[in-house]
Amino acid sequence: MSVEIGAAAPLVNPDDFRSWILYEDERLLVVNKPGLIVCHPSKHGPWSSLVGAAREYLGLPTMHLMFRLDRETSGVVVLAKDSATAGRLQKAAQRRLVGKRYLAILEGRLAGAVTVDQPVGPDAESCVTVRSKVVAADSPGAQTAVTHFEPLAEGGGFTLVRVRTETGRKHQIRVHALWLGHAVVGDKLYGPDQRLYLEFAQHGWTERHAALLPLPRQALHCAEIDLRPAGEVHVFSAALPEELRRFCRERIGIESEL
Repeated sequence: MSVEIGAAAPLVNPDDFRSWILYEDERLLVVNKPGLIVCHPSKHGPWSSLVGAAREYLGLPTMHLMFRLDRETSGVVVLAKDSATAGRLQKAAQRRLVGKRYLAILEGRLAGAVTVDQPVGPDAESCVTVRSKVVAADSPGAQTAVTHFEPLAEGGGFTLVRVRTETGRKHQIRVHALWLGHAVVGDKLYGPDQRLYLEFAQHGWTERHAALLPLPRQALHCAEIDLRPAGEVHVFSAALPEELRRFCRERIGIESEL
């Protein structure tokens, strides 16, 4: 899907939405969300978000978003059609019975597999109120967070990694990657200058963004959600989108299919 890289999230085209569907039954709808599409309903109408588009597409009054992705993160999103299914999956997620695996492209060379077990919480020193950081365990708002990073390929000053999360904290992968010294490529909030996030919100993609960021959106993709530990029979997966595969080919030198 081709979308304008602007401050406002793009509207969802109904024909595009149909092509994003990975799985559907009487209880679940699973989609492969492109980057730049927001998950939660917005004031700009039903087709301005993934949840709103799902409601319109299915003709249902309510859809329950099980696992949210940031606007710029692509990949697997699970929605429930009824409150009973939603409640069961939410309880399973709270008990850490849902497996999540991501693919990400990091700045620099990550030499080996590493587990980051560091609490995250609000970044009180940031000019951006939504920003988090690694904090001391007794800091206000601190939450336990555990992330496993496994390098798959590296080259050209970048590393493609597989990421597994044990917890689901806000911006957890991006905060832990930054703590390692390997920010996610294209990250406007945790990358080279956090002011890029505010500037993008006001003016969209600019020449300054292009000069400082190798990609117009963060290179983070939810590749798999495994519901089997939660008592379901499903594992849902989605391959890297074309813009991230192209970056891997051209900048890292990965020729095999991703």
